[in-house]
Amino acid sequence: MAKFARTGSKDAPKLNTSSLPDIVFMILFFFMVTTQLRDQEALVTVNLPKASEIAKLERKDLASYINIGTPVKSKQAEFGTDARIQLNDSFKSINDIRDFVAAERDALSEADRGLMTVVIKADQNTRMGIITDVKQELRRCSALKIMYSAK
Repeated sequence: MAKFARTGSKDAPKLNTSSLPDIVFMILFFFMVTTQLRDQEALVTVNLPKASEIAKLERKDLASYINIGTPVKSKQAEFGTDARIQLNDSFKSINDIRDFVAAERDALSEADRGLMTVVIKADQNTRMGIITDVKQELRRCSALKIMYSAK
């Protein structure tokens, strides 16, 4: 019986962690590839209207966004509840659209300037007068490629 007697306590074998950095790196790389970063902070509430026809935007890097709608709840005390125009991360007026389009064009390469598209994201309850004014100003700036964002 002496053959089968246990002498001393055995510890559990140690866990092999040599592949752990590789696994962590793969998970990190997966999340970096699949996550989309938001370009702008939404300052207006936009409830998009339903679309009857949909055209996909070919190159999103050539798109410049104009958001039109009522300010979010935290900004309503400062800016009111009327529809406002958001260019990048601030509220602007119709007269500022020309400078916005010029700055967006300057940020693009010479070959891509003709392909720049302006995307209007307007709330479905926004008065058509504001949208018409924005479109007229875009025509004056020679920004003739306009898309409307919808659901």
